[in-house]
Amino acid sequence: MSTIHLDVTRLLTRLYGGLLPTGVDRVGLAYVQKYGANARAVLSERGFSTVLAERDSQQVFAWLHSSVRNKNAIRTLVVRAYISRWRETRLGGILLHTSHNGMEFGRYYRAMTKREIRPVFMVHDLIPLTHAEYCRPGVDATHRHRMHMALRHASGLITNSQATLDSLAAEARRAGLKLPPSVVARLASGVTQHPLAHRPLPSPYFVILGTIEPRKNHWFILHVWRRLVEQLGSAAPKLVVIGRRGWECENVVDMLERCESLKGVVIEETHCSDDQLHAYLQHAQALLFPSFVEGYGMPLAEALALTVPVLASDLDVFHEIADDIPDYLDPLDGPGWLARIQAYARANSPERDAQLVRIERFREPTWAEHFEHVDGFLETLR
Repeated sequence: MSTIHLDVTRLLTRLYGGLLPTGVDRVGLAYVQKYGANARAVLSERGFSTVLAERDSQQVFAWLHSSVRNKNAIRTLVVRAYISRWRETRLGGILLHTSHNGMEFGRYYRAMTKREIRPVFMVHDLIPLTHAEYCRPGVDATHRHRMHMALRHASGLITNSQATLDSLAAEARRAGLKLPPSVVARLASGVTQHPLAHRPLPSPYFVILGTIEPRKNHWFILHVWRRLVEQLGSAAPKLVVIGRRGWECENVVDMLERCESLKGVVIEETHCSDDQLHAYLQHAQALLFPSFVEGYGMPLAEALALTVPVLASDLDVFHEIADDIPDYLDPLDGPGWLARIQAYARANSPERDAQLVRIERFREPTWAEHFEHVDGFLETLR
């Protein structure tokens, strides 16, 4: 196989900032785990890029594997890398870029062409194009430019689902652009198997997992929970909200901080380790996934892989991942979510037991299968 280059700019930036990995970061880390032993690291800033020497590449990969955060050492390495970039020669090989960061800059592609490196990008979603109302202002234009640049200049594209590839193909047709060679490679669960952890809460509880942002529909679920408290009082199940606060989520923050009915009932975990996350999921009555739109939805696979029931929005990509195993609801059906949560909260729930039976036939996507698709695809690009 050709020499692999991994753009780890986002991963190193987040490590430097002391930030926990998101779903996109977990994908990047999986690529470092798979290809890092024989790969070179790439760093970029606003399209200006550099390929690290082999020794520096291995140092960066080691930091990312271990989550060791040495800010002085990172700064020194980055400065040295950008100084030495002027001595780069034609390197050849394939670039694997697993985040969307920097895809919009033409100089990035031109530099890779000079190095004779063929760029292959992973596309996680087209949500800023299809559902701009759930994103920060201006992100739609930036993301459209990213996608169009990739469609014009990428040697190949990897998507995390058929739903994402369909959206990308539709955008290519709309823009009059040709779709490069592409492959669907579904993502594995981000939570590794652990022994059964101690139950974190004594009473029944549910989990909602993901960055707090408009499309995740936290505000809706918090209103459902207030109604639960009104109806059940102290018998209402707990809700554990796992994820950092994102953008344009002021209404959710108001509910979390100022709604008296939810105090002591809703537990916010903004900095949850993998071990804590695993423990919360293992003992939950169900994972709640009420999103309006998703490109993939890794928490769905994570929960089902741990034999945890899921109540989810009725989205095509969720059916693609989990078939008919979860219980699906409209993301605006308040009475439906209220009734299903009450049913799943019961000690002996026929509805929950039925899903546990269905979960037995869930086939978890694995990284081995993912990279089998990717490696086969890269061979066609040689």
